[in-house]
Amino acid sequence: MLEAQPIRRDDQAMTQIDYEKAGALIGIEVHQQLNTKTKLFCNCPTEIREDDPHFTFLRRLRPTQSELGEVDPAALFEFQKGRVHIYQNYDDSICLVEQDEEPPHLLDEEAVNHALEISLLMKSQPVDEIQVMRKLVIDGSNTTGFQRSVVVAFGGEIDVNGFKVPIQTIGVEEDAARKIQEKGTKTYWRLDRLGIPLIEVATAPVMKTPEQVQATALRIGQIFRVTGKVKRGLGTIRQDINVSVKGGAIIEIKGVQQLNLIGQVVQYEVQRQVELLKLRDELKNRGVRSGQIKQVVHDVSKLFQKSTSKVIKASLKRKEGVYALVLPGFAGLVGKEVQPGRRVGSEFADYAKFWGDVQGLFHTDELPNYGIIADEVNKLRRHLKAQDADAIIIVAASKSASTDALKAVALRAQQALKGIPAETRGPLADGTTRYSRPRPGAARMYPETDVAPITVTKKRLKRIRQGLPELPEEKLQKFHEEYHLSDELANIMIRSLRIDLFEDIIKKHPKLAVTAASTLETSWRNLEREEIKVDDIPEEQVLLLFDRLAEEKFAKEAIEDLLTWLAQHPTQTVDKAIQDLGLGVISKDELKSIIEQIVEANAVMVAERGDRAIGPLMGLVMKEVRGRADGKLVSELLRSAVKAQQQS
Repeated sequence: MLEAQPIRRDDQAMTQIDYEKAGALIGIEVHQQLNTKTKLFCNCPTEIREDDPHFTFLRRLRPTQSELGEVDPAALFEFQKGRVHIYQNYDDSICLVEQDEEPPHLLDEEAVNHALEISLLMKSQPVDEIQVMRKLVIDGSNTTGFQRSVVVAFGGEIDVNGFKVPIQTIGVEEDAARKIQEKGTKTYWRLDRLGIPLIEVATAPVMKTPEQVQATALRIGQIFRVTGKVKRGLGTIRQDINVSVKGGAIIEIKGVQQLNLIGQVVQYEVQRQVELLKLRDELKNRGVRSGQIKQVVHDVSKLFQKSTSKVIKASLKRKEGVYALVLPGFAGLVGKEVQPGRRVGSEFADYAKFWGDVQGLFHTDELPNYGIIADEVNKLRRHLKAQDADAIIIVAASKSASTDALKAVALRAQQALKGIPAETRGPLADGTTRYSRPRPGAARMYPETDVAPITVTKKRLKRIRQGLPELPEEKLQKFHEEYHLSDELANIMIRSLRIDLFEDIIKKHPKLAVTAASTLETSWRNLEREEIKVDDIPEEQVLLLFDRLAEEKFAKEAIEDLLTWLAQHPTQTVDKAIQDLGLGVISKDELKSIIEQIVEANAVMVAERGDRAIGPLMGLVMKEVRGRADGKLVSELLRSAVKAQQQS
């Protein structure tokens, strides 16, 4: 049985969601970087650089019409932001392909083989011929204005706790450039990541609960990692989640990087959609019609000339203004919570920020507040002839930005009458989501004419089938017989997303199998509960930690202390951690001396309790030598010292 980390239920509303009644249907797309020598369409290395780039260049990206004369709405959205993209480069690891100054090379054969192997493990049917496609993307993450991808296989399924999850497609695509920072209208990207091959597995939307989705993502990640053909570590994997409820639209949540956040994202998104449907019904009950919501923006700057609001004062000082929009029948609903800490007003604010490039907005459900007084609100209502049942949205910015922002709010308010607008959303750290952009349309996909297709031969598939790795459940007997794991620990380990890291450790240090398994699961979870970001630790340092343990550079009791230090200093090494924590192993003679001193200092306890004094004395000794001496050796020497004290 697969197990992911427990899903937090820190909001009472979450426990009240009836997913079956809501008609929740969820699908997931899991992407992970393939561990290839070169990128997908050139011979550049697949390495991430942290040193200063050698040079930069600037691009502005524009949408184009498809062969049918259509313009993709997501591409148009990005273009309307008016952004300029600055790309950072390295002379020795980035070539003209990434810079879009040279046509792409042939599709990387190693990446294709890795993808075919994963496809066969998931019982998918490989295609006869792999054709490269272009997908229009002009958010700046690709210099070309599109992303290249291929479909490798269709169909298949995976077993998740006895529940069969169908696979729709398995493909490979090029990873995007890394966003470094944003300054005004300029976005800075680094091209080291652009072109690294990504495996993509998309499931059918058949899952109905957060637990199912989280367990499915774990299972897919396991299959990726048992192949040994994917990159590991922070930033190498991400999940896109498609969520819908009965009577709603499909919402795509892109870029969830933490596995343990998936369940929370699904919970909060289902809650949001259920609440939006309730909002729709309430608006209908109030008799609000779409035609009543006008995109009429009012300049109300004169009403706020003496306002104490910092936001409004700053806007007026910049010679900008204050603008307002009336939403008939929305009073009391703009402040309605749809996710923990996020309200209908947050949905409006997301649209205002992205379409109008403003910092935020005020609405009358939350006023008077933020320096806006009741008298100003009353004057505003009278000036706009707004009824008590109406809500008013206020933006303090330039006329053009405010107009774009408030028109976007009016559009979002009109969508509220229909229920749930189809859109792409981004995850926030607490599992809630925000509006990112419209859902892309079919016009964004078209064939790539610069790269020849690849025929998938029976001979190639036969060769790959012969080398397929064991699935996790097939490793269970080996973990028992060869590495002497208990039933409980072996079962935990075959369910672990770190199973490949475990096997890398025990290949070098088979005698440390029990310690490695306990560390990667029990210790890892203990530290996660304490909010120690152990997933930030580079895996090469985890491997080095076990090298140093095998060399007896520290005692196994110090493992959690070392992991905590490494999580807090992710760019440092195990050797530095051992040095800073003072964990050098002490000699047996020195350890014996420390134990004898502690026993002698507690002679009265030994005389009164006899062997029962060993427990508390063990605690005193370990407090003194923890991480510098093996617990088993400490126990042996302590028993000898207590026995000697009793005989003296």
